[in-house]
Amino acid sequence: MAVPKKKTSKSKRSIRRSNWKRQAALEAKKALSLGKSVLTGRSSSFIYEEDEAEDDDEE
Repeated sequence: MAVPKKKTSKSKRSIRRSNWKRQAALEAKKALSLGKSVLTGRSSSFIYEEDEAEDDDEE
């Protein structure tokens, strides 16, 4: 016979939510930092191909 689970307390729920939000904020900060470094051209941890067509236009 199925028995209902005990209710999770508000404090445990808020701890889980704050942990989830903290992890999401950290990942968002990392993504923004990587995007900024790619735009400035100083990225050493992210490898990507540059378009050769853009280089031809400059010459």
